[in-house]
Amino acid sequence: MHTFTLRVYYEDTDAGGVVFYANYLKFTERARTEFLRNLGIESSAIARDHGVFIVVRHVEADYKAAARLDDLLTVDSRVVDLGKASFTMQQDISRAGALLVSTKVALACMGTDGKAARMPQILREKLEGL
Repeated sequence: MHTFTLRVYYEDTDAGGVVFYANYLKFTERARTEFLRNLGIESSAIARDHGVFIVVRHVEADYKAAARLDDLLTVDSRVVDLGKASFTMQQDISRAGALLVSTKVALACMGTDGKAARMPQILREKLEGL
């Protein structure tokens, strides 16, 4: 599991100081990027060296409680399924141990032609090693 910590800024909130619902997806995106970076995988390098982009195919989000301005949040990320051209991650956002949002994100490898592509071996090896 990978843990990413972030602070809620004014720009993340609505007029009431509550995190706007779509911003939780931005938080999970940042956490996924850092998760892969910790494995030695940079999205830009995968695209440049292998002609493959890692794209979101499906997202499920269960909102349990709201985050607010200045909250310190953690996003816990882990791979729960690994296919030939895709993988699925469970990502949970919490504040001081209390679960706020639980997401399941299906990611797919897409070639420069916009079609599904096999996962690069380097990415597969890193994900299998978890």
